[in-house]
Amino acid sequence: MSSKEAEQSRHPGRTAAPLDDIAYRILDVLRDNGRVSIAALADKVGISRANAYTRVESLVHDGVITGFSARVDQAKAGLSIGALVFVTVLPQAWASFRERVLEMPDVEWCAITTGEHDAMLLIRAVDVSGVHEFSTGVIAQLPEVRTVVSVVVLDEVIRRPYLLPADLPERSLEVPLGMTRWTPASPGRDALPPR
Repeated sequence: MSSKEAEQSRHPGRTAAPLDDIAYRILDVLRDNGRVSIAALADKVGISRANAYTRVESLVHDGVITGFSARVDQAKAGLSIGALVFVTVLPQAWASFRERVLEMPDVEWCAITTGEHDAMLLIRAVDVSGVHEFSTGVIAQLPEVRTVVSVVVLDEVIRRPYLLPADLPERSLEVPLGMTRWTPASPGRDALPPR
């Protein structure tokens, strides 16, 4: 593995070449329909089929596109309950905590966070008792975990597959921060290698 490839594997998405307008238009089309044919993609973006194919392959190779998958309505698939589980991890236990979470099939998404808690997990369950069993019987039992707080999701208002820079509105810097509170990551949390 070259030093560039090693750097990209440590920091995915941070070392790719800047994207141009055509790449963003391709990503915008794929966001709405990841199964679109190369011919239809080329037509919507206004480029040749060969160029569209080459550009999609390049976006995959550079790690901008990390995969293609179906979007599923969780409730219709039998997992009608979602919950956010906020976890505080004991110092020096980050690597082990990360490894354990990667092995948990209940976890749809996990992020290391700043603030009062160290990690936030989105889990799915068949019913509320499944959330309770996971929170108290699985996560809270880990030796790496100090505290667990679970919040049941009542309604998922919006869930986008991903955002692009053009989606973000320009905002005035004069807007007050209000109730925003920023807590930096504790030493060592930000140095964990991505998986």
